[in-house]
Amino acid sequence: MPDDFALEIAATDGAARTGTLVTPHGVIRTPAFMPVGTQATVKGILPEAVRATGADILLGNTYHLMLRPGAEEVAALGGLHRFMNWPHPILTDSGGFQVMSLATLRKVDADGVTFRSHLDGSTHRLTPERAVEIQTLLGSDIVMQLDECIRLPAARDEIARAMALSLAWAERCKRAFENASPGRALFGIVQGGDDPELRVESARRLVDIGFPGYAVGGLAVGEPQDVMLRMIETVAPVLPADRPRYLMGVGTPEDILEAVARGIDMFDCVMPTRNGRHGLAFTRRGPVNLKNARHAADPRPLDEESTCPAARDYSRAYLHHLVKANEMLGAILLSTVNLAYYQDLTGGMRAAIANGTFEAFRATTRECWDAGDIAPR
Repeated sequence: MPDDFALEIAATDGAARTGTLVTPHGVIRTPAFMPVGTQATVKGILPEAVRATGADILLGNTYHLMLRPGAEEVAALGGLHRFMNWPHPILTDSGGFQVMSLATLRKVDADGVTFRSHLDGSTHRLTPERAVEIQTLLGSDIVMQLDECIRLPAARDEIARAMALSLAWAERCKRAFENASPGRALFGIVQGGDDPELRVESARRLVDIGFPGYAVGGLAVGEPQDVMLRMIETVAPVLPADRPRYLMGVGTPEDILEAVARGIDMFDCVMPTRNGRHGLAFTRRGPVNLKNARHAADPRPLDEESTCPAARDYSRAYLHHLVKANEMLGAILLSTVNLAYYQDLTGGMRAAIANGTFEAFRATTRECWDAGDIAPR
């Protein structure tokens, strides 16, 4: 592994693991949830407020930042950490998923992908080498290889083609990353859709290439949850036990709980902030839709036991009012509530794994979700 980048496993409980990942900008406690700061901001939340929820690391995105304001511009301003006032670890997604999902008139070939920006229609070229160069200019601690992510369901030959291309790009990304500054790390991405054989082949060949960390990509793209979990169960044992495992773009609290039970260490998803902006709060008792009229006269907080002031110190009636009035404070408070809940969930899992009580924590957490939110009498 690179200097100053190492995963130390402190405890295991079944397949679940907890530990620390050391980077040049700080320590990441695993299991870790990464709030998504796609365009160098977690939408609507100050960086120090994101940190206060318990976040150790944020995610930025190559596709969006290369288009606006530009990787060279960010580098000239001191890099992404200084640009967004986040002095802690940052992981940057390579942009491959966004190219496939957002860009128009894209064309994939063996060398890379040509696409038109969703912003202004301008033409751009992204190759494995350019993806690494952009992320190097941004200065992220963890860099992702360029891959091709396809939506499921898909034909097996199409899944196999994309997997083979992603493996070829992984080798090129590794060569392009060889002269990176100490402590930074490049992760390979396992592809293979919903096909167990292709997933195992992808994982084994990536391990042969050799990376400091491995991501499982191409899931949560249309397949049922049970398929996603089966793919994790298939892939995790193939990946080195001493390297971090990152499940990309996932997901719901239940997804994260079940993926940790299967050996995953890192997660990212827009769900906490996106749902917060639309009036949905995640709590220990499950989701609460503040748009519902039943909250209009409810003086209770979302969670009187929460360590998050936004969940503890504001009434449901007030939050309902903010949501119905379309006040930005409502989106800010509920996004903060949701980020704090995700951090509390992963923090609870870390403690339970360390204590050897993960299965009890898992069962109790699910019981609370199943019991649901209790309306006032």
